[in-house]
Amino acid sequence: MAISFHPFRQQQLRQQSRQQQSRQQQSRQQGVSPPRSRSSRRLEHAVLPEENYWRRRSRRRFRVPEQSLSRPRLLLVWGILMLGMLGLAMNLFRLQILQGNQLLELATSQQTIALSAALPRRTIVDREGNVLAIDKPVYTLYAHPIQFGQQKETIAVGLSQILGKPLDAILQSLHQGDSGIRLADSLSEDTAKQVKRLGFDGLELVQQQERLYPQQDLFSNIVGYVNVDREGQSGVEYSQEKQLARSLPEIRISRSGDGTVIPNGIPPEFAQRDDLQLKLTLDSRLQRATRYALKQQVEQFSAKRGVVIVMDVNDGSILSLASEPTFDSNKYYQTDLETLRDWVVTDVYEPGSTFKPINLAIAIESGAVKPNDVFIDEGAIQIGEWPIQNADYESAGGRGPLTVSEILEYSSNVGMVRIMQRLSPGVFYGWLERLKLGAETGIDLPFESPGQVKSYDQFTGVRVEPATTAFGQGFSLTPIKLIQLHSMIANGGKMVTPHVVEGLVDGEGKLKWQPDRPQPKPMFSAKTTDAVLKMMEQVVVNGTGKSAQISGFRIGGKTGTAQKASQYGGYSNARITSFIGILPIDSPRYAVLAVIDEPQGDNAYGSTVAAPIVKEVMEALIASQRIPPSHPDEVGQEGISQNLDELHEAVDFQHQVADYGESEDDSEPEEWAIEHPEPTDTTTDTTPVDSSLFAEEWVDPAQP
Repeated sequence: MAISFHPFRQQQLRQQSRQQQSRQQQSRQQGVSPPRSRSSRRLEHAVLPEENYWRRRSRRRFRVPEQSLSRPRLLLVWGILMLGMLGLAMNLFRLQILQGNQLLELATSQQTIALSAALPRRTIVDREGNVLAIDKPVYTLYAHPIQFGQQKETIAVGLSQILGKPLDAILQSLHQGDSGIRLADSLSEDTAKQVKRLGFDGLELVQQQERLYPQQDLFSNIVGYVNVDREGQSGVEYSQEKQLARSLPEIRISRSGDGTVIPNGIPPEFAQRDDLQLKLTLDSRLQRATRYALKQQVEQFSAKRGVVIVMDVNDGSILSLASEPTFDSNKYYQTDLETLRDWVVTDVYEPGSTFKPINLAIAIESGAVKPNDVFIDEGAIQIGEWPIQNADYESAGGRGPLTVSEILEYSSNVGMVRIMQRLSPGVFYGWLERLKLGAETGIDLPFESPGQVKSYDQFTGVRVEPATTAFGQGFSLTPIKLIQLHSMIANGGKMVTPHVVEGLVDGEGKLKWQPDRPQPKPMFSAKTTDAVLKMMEQVVVNGTGKSAQISGFRIGGKTGTAQKASQYGGYSNARITSFIGILPIDSPRYAVLAVIDEPQGDNAYGSTVAAPIVKEVMEALIASQRIPPSHPDEVGQEGISQNLDELHEAVDFQHQVADYGESEDDSEPEEWAIEHPEPTDTTTDTTPVDSSLFAEEWVDPAQP
């Protein structure tokens, strides 16, 4: 405490101050400013001791040295602050602008996790629900020796018995590294369970889906196959990839700091899976019977290849499509490229006399001829400088007057030329364009080739072109295009689209999705097609198609034996035989086409090679579809029962998918790719050729 030792002095000063204030007040009232003495001025500025004490103490506490406020130091501090702020701004620019996206991705990867559902491909089934292709879980076994809790020899002994591999081979694999050693591929679920029961540390089983084809080589040309990346490469597996390969978009969900997944934002459909299957129009029983009949004839005549197609003429659905040779879709990598190609849609050929019914429909529909018109068959004629003759001209000569039906019955080349000469070349060509002879059919199988037709100028400018086209040569088409055209004759004149896919069905067989196909387009009148069908029936009854007769059933057909175009121009000595059959004529439902490429032997014709195949396939078709006979009195119950028994003996198609496990050779190449070759160009040369090369049946070119 501060003690004042001058109390009387303080009191005196207060009194003087009060007196001074009193005098000043009186002077203000009188309007006179009193003189101020020196003592009064001192008194005015006098400060009490206590106040003076605190003033002095305050100055001592907050006094700043004069040297700390120098200008250089202020500039230095200001400069340091500015540099710091500039550095922060540059770093902010780097983080936000230059590295913003990179840091955002890094943060997202640390804070979220990507989930994707590995869904198996949809199953493919036939019209009866029999499995043609299915995904099956398989396992790959990896070894991580660094995590082994037992000796390598102990682990090798246990795996050797399960995997069926030599002990030394497994031990050698286990010494290849410390981790990630692949010991086996494509292990079944049973084998994987046996490995798990061993209880060895350091063994890892990785699950994946493998495509299995229980029918093996029966539908390989239609179903196709998938590669090691599970992508369709041919057949329906390729053309219907969007319907078969189920996939869900990848989603990202958050996770906590310790890595725990936070199940927020997962869509409900992520964990759901549908039971839809891709259903085809094919019939497994009929396919086996067709394949059997085709294979027998191909082997008997040592043919290069062959194909048989069975199609519903009313809607274009294909019940059977068998080709020979074929391959096992489970082992596609062991097959050559030529066999992998489905030549029924990729390769074109000259149809020969099987195209004559189409030309007759054109001539009748255009009004150029009538079914009862008569033409003179000279047996051999001259078109400009090119001679043309019938196949049997050497033995039968000219047949003289023939009706249109008889011309088809005898398969007369000269008669067909006379018929089509009633049409101008321009009109004839217009009909070929209207029938889209040079276009694809639109079938739902991949890599289809269009037909090959001469240009308008060449067709109308060269006299021999309409003549050779009259009996089916000088142009080319695919087998699937030919059966489409004949189905048009059978169904009353409407062009339908061939197809093998019916759609996606659920577990109850209800159709959930169906491909968009064009509506049938009318081409010929029913009157015209009925007239042509009756002519085709006479071919089977009295003509070259007798070998396709079936007791009690009205069948129409047409044989064809055409010479193949040579890659060097003109025609070679090789031939291609075919037969088209329609069943039944009184109410057409099915068309059956058989094409055999390069059969060997002097007796290899359409009537001897292809027609018997069609007959056998039709017998199986009658049994499987229960088609009633046109003349029941001509066929007994014994014959019908025998056909059914023969069909069922050849049709053991119920393969158990679970039992169809590992093949003898489970190893597949890790990298195996197939490039689909371009369709073979068989465009015929435009150079005029010898008349003998235009014969319906085989004619030795050396003969005059």
